Amino acid sequence: MRARKTVITAATCALVMLPAATAMAGSGPAPAPAKQQRAAATSTAPSEQGNPRSAAAKAAAVCSDAYQIGTTAYIDRAGAHVASVKQFYSPSCNVNYGYLWVWDSFRNKYSAYDTSIGVYNYAKDTVAGQLSWKATHQQEFWSGAANTVDVCTAGVGSLRLPGDPAPTFAYSSKRC
Repeated sequence: MRARKTVITAATCALVMLPAATAMAGSGPAPAPAKQQRAAATSTAPSEQGNPRSAAAKAAAVCSDAYQIGTTAYIDRAGAHVASVKQFYSPSCNVNYGYLWVWDSFRNKYSAYDTSIGVYNYAKDTVAGQLSWKATHQQEFWSGAANTVDVCTAGVGSLRLPGDPAPTFAYSSKRC
């Protein structure tokens, strides 16, 4: 009887440990970026990460499955980040977009600024899909669609305060 209890206890402990041993974080393939985006992008709120379902994205006709490609770049003033620049790709529309997000710390200090956002085309040395705003206080900016998926590109954004002689630019990482 005692031996049977020991065997049952050992078997129960082994079965309890089995799921923990097979469900380890990071096991299995990572989901595709588009699937991650669909799961996270049910909201229409603007965000620093870039939400292709926001009002600003809809105004620029951004395809709702767009997701970030490459790394984020930052526009700096006086040694501090004041805006983020990203590049997005839409698999369903087969286009790229530029994205610019102005940080609250900058917006709280200045009531108006000029911005632009687009997709830099390395092959043609041009900016595609570029849109610009003058004397705005918006926080989120999307470029128009850029038919540049077959060439090397980067998101390019600029920010300028009235009275500044030139805008400050940032480029996200080059994607080919």
